Amino acid sequence: MAMTREELDELMQDSARNAVITTRDEFGINLDGSADSIKVIDEVILRWINKYRDQALEDKAVFTLCNIYGAYVGEVFRSTVGGQWSYDESNPDAPYVLLEYGIHSYAFAGVCYQRLVNDSQISVENYFNQAIANNTQ
Repeated sequence: MAMTREELDELMQDSARNAVITTRDEFGINLDGSADSIKVIDEVILRWINKYRDQALEDKAVFTLCNIYGAYVGEVFRSTVGGQWSYDESNPDAPYVLLEYGIHSYAFAGVCYQRLVNDSQISVENYFNQAIANNTQ
């Protein structure tokens, strides 16, 4: 699935907008694009499980939720620090999107996945804050 950088940027921006709209429609929570709004993502991810139980953990729902919230977090990072989206196809069976900035790469959708599926103690906010700290020292 060859995608230009512009197409990938547009896809991620659209996905981030979907996170904003979906969160407002489902939970009445406003994601304003600020770094402070990232702390809400941790809560919202768990709200999906509370509201939809097993449906939230179906493959398609997991994929969608992790990608829209990962895109949102990444777009906030980009507006705060910068960066470029990258589509990694090194494993054709499991391609994924990263945000690259300087020498670092961030799997924002991956940390959303970890919180949703594996460990509710994993914090998207902490991951985001560490990513910011890595690039603003």
